[in-house]
Order: sequence, then structure tokens, then C-alpha cells
Amino acid sequence: MNRLLRSPLSAFLLLSCAFKASAHGSGEHAQIEVSPDADWPTRHMAEEHHISGFDATTFFNLHDYDSTGLWTAPDIRRTYGLSDPSSSGISETKKNMVIQTVLDMFDIDKDGAISLSEFLQKDSENVKLPDFGMGPGHHGDDEYEYEIHHWEKYHSGDDVKEEDLNHPEDIEHFRKHEEMEARQEEWEHLEMRGIVEKNIPAKYRRN
Repeated sequence: MNRLLRSPLSAFLLLSCAFKASAHGSGEHAQIEVSPDADWPTRHMAEEHHISGFDATTFFNLHDYDSTGLWTAPDIRRTYGLSDPSSSGISETKKNMVIQTVLDMFDIDKDGAISLSEFLQKDSENVKLPDFGMGPGHHGDDEYEYEIHHWEKYHSGDDVKEEDLNHPEDIEHFRKHEEMEARQEEWEHLEMRGIVEKNIPAKYRRN
């Protein structure tokens, strides 16, 4: 098999241990089935966080990414996965429509942000975040998304072997790891030489 299509053993062992630890350390990490007619927040929490029981305060705080007590446009954008690479095919016009629609629904005082009290007020009126048909809202990093959407579904047992990681998602994920490892090795090699020539502006280099 081509070197780039073979997962590095060191990365496999590291990820295997990390994923098992996170799964065993959290009672929530398991695939959750939701009703086909479940609202978007319920499906988001099940698919993206593997949480089935939550209240409005928990949902709000989990998606208040900078802990300001407010949802601003970037928070809404990220919650719907509109900052994730998977949303690259969605136009900025549609993304802005999502943000403005949510603000129109929950921003009671129209100050451009949604506070926890505003969110709770609307939730008490049974106002829920709508489904815009743009997916469950991927907003974790690459490791998190791979773990929660692929590893836990196909490789969650205690007897996972390197040869089991043959799905396209596995190949792509470990290819990225191998590229990162190669870049790190190159950098360390250059550092050992004292001066990293390619970081010196061209005008200061000797021809």
C-alpha cells in the first residue's frame, strides 16, 4: 500500500488510547438514536455531542464559545457548522441568512446579540432553533469530528487493530497525521542546523 495511504502506527496507538479514554471517561459518548421528527437542537446535541438529556441553559452555555454570556453572529455561525470546511459549498448569502433569522427569532431587544435570558424566554415560548437543511452543525476540530462521527461508530471496541482502519475516513485522517508528522520532522531537522534559511527574507539571503 502507498505510504500515504497507510496510517502511521504511532498515530494509531495514540489516537486509539485517547479515544478509548474519552469514551470510557464520559458516559455520554455513544451513538444516540433520535426521533425522525425531533427538533434541530435535539438532533444537534445527539449527533455532535452525544448528549440526549439537556436543558436550554446547558445548550446555550455549550455554544457560548468565548464564555461572554452572549451569542453573537460568530457563535451562531459556528453552532450551525457554517465555519466548518464541510460548509464551503454554502454561499455567504445563505450563511448570513441563517444568522439573521436566528437573531430575529431570539434577540428580543435587537442589540445584535442573544443573551441567556433572551434564549430562555424564547425557549419557554417553545421557540426552537430552526433546521435550515444545512446538516447537524459540525463545529469541533478534526480530531473531535473524526472521533464522534466515525471512530465511535466503527471502531469503538477494545480490539481495534491497525488493519481495521481501512475506511476512506480512516485513510484520509491518518494521511493528514502523517503529513503533519513529516512537517514536524522537517522543522526539527532544520532547527538542528541552527538557522532556518527559508524563514530568512529573500533580501537578506546570500545568492
